[in-house]
Amino acid sequence: MATSLGLRLKAATSTLRSGAAASTLSRPFSLELAKRCRGFCSEPENDVPTSGIGRPLAKILKELNKKVPDSAIKTRVEDGFAMKYIPWHTVNRIMNLHAPEWSGEVRSVTYSPDGNTVTVAYRVTLYGTDAEIYRESTGTTSVNDKGYGDAVQKAEAMAFRRACARLGLGLHLYHEDAL
Repeated sequence: MATSLGLRLKAATSTLRSGAAASTLSRPFSLELAKRCRGFCSEPENDVPTSGIGRPLAKILKELNKKVPDSAIKTRVEDGFAMKYIPWHTVNRIMNLHAPEWSGEVRSVTYSPDGNTVTVAYRVTLYGTDAEIYRESTGTTSVNDKGYGDAVQKAEAMAFRRACARLGLGLHLYHEDAL
């Protein structure tokens, strides 16, 4: 049993390393983030994330649809409006904990005809014992944006978060004002 689980974990890790999430896997997980995810991320910070391995898709989706704790949510102001969001690295960590057999990939990078914006299409795939599903989304940002990171990075992070929201992760933020 342990050998089978180890092989599955290794296969999931190699799938992730071959995808767009590879650069985040080699970075150590911070204790601060573990504390912020406490209550949502059920594993202690030293455990190997295996809660999603070998589970039906419905159970994985149920975990992803839980409300993200306020401590993991950030706020930024754009055009005078405060917007709540979950940073891409927090979304990545939650995916690794609750759906370790996920994969993600950039499907396309498209610049506008005038070269002022870039749009990234991103696909997130979940693998359960009974099925696999994927969701895609896009993110668009200005090439001239002066914030941290380049335009493609920002558009990719936006598309990744939105694709995960289509699987239920952080979806409550989109409907918070209506409740």
